[in-house]
Amino acid sequence: MAQAQAGDASAYDALLREVLPFLRAVCGRRLGPFAEVEEAVQDALLTLHRLRHTYDPTRSLRAWLATIADRRAVDRLRRHGRHAGRETLLEPLAGTLAAPSAGGWDHAGVERLAAKQLRDAVTELPTSQRRALTLTKLQGLSLAEASARSGRSVGALKVATHRAVRTLRARLATGG
Repeated sequence: MAQAQAGDASAYDALLREVLPFLRAVCGRRLGPFAEVEEAVQDALLTLHRLRHTYDPTRSLRAWLATIADRRAVDRLRRHGRHAGRETLLEPLAGTLAAPSAGGWDHAGVERLAAKQLRDAVTELPTSQRRALTLTKLQGLSLAEASARSGRSVGALKVATHRAVRTLRARLATGG
């Protein structure tokens, strides 16, 4: 690591190859069966690259690497938890469709139904919320761009978008 910090590219390459199994093991212990182990390892490698200048050669490289890998794995767990809280499975909607065909549920039909329910719920939003949601989430504009286009402040757009998302989650969770 000291040679890599000094700019030796071959030493840095060798270091990365040698620490890869260790990073996988640390991330694997934290993430278990999750398929995100490799993503966490890549995140750890990027962090190592960005912060390699901060490593103190008088301290344990193994502990430094373990801390980085563990934190990147925890980041993945947090991200997974946040996303799982916002996702709605389409399978419960399958009960509202006709009986499954011989090949199973008509997943395209389930997706069409879910999309229609979402469109209907967006249509029922108050105008300010619908406009803020359309600009920021559906059209993907930045808050500054959406503010310029709508004539509303960034703060007002944030509030309206937050309320729109909260309302949509509540309506779609209850099926209404």
